[in-house]
Amino acid sequence: SQSLVRPQPPRSCEDYWWEWKHCRGLRHAFHHYYAHGELPTCDRWREDYEACRAWEKGRAAAAQVRPAPPQRAAASSSGCLWTLRKSPPPDWYLPLDQDKPN
Repeated sequence: SQSLVRPQPPRSCEDYWWEWKHCRGLRHAFHHYYAHGELPTCDRWREDYEACRAWEKGRAAAAQVRPAPPQRAAASSSGCLWTLRKSPPPDWYLPLDQDKPN
């Protein structure tokens, strides 16, 4: 029989805890209600935190952390999305060609 090895959670457990606390905060709840017309559901962050802790405590086979929702995943990634430049382009001072077709 082959044992299932669960991968390490994509984020630290403290990240899931912070996200859960942030989600439950009054300011976030008010903003979410204003923007979406309903209170946020924060259960997933708590479940992910508990699964992460279970994984840390013994790499429990039942502990599987789901990936973060897309809006949080992009913000929390450590990789750079853009290629960094060493200097500005040579024509940086010229006006943009916004009226020209591509």
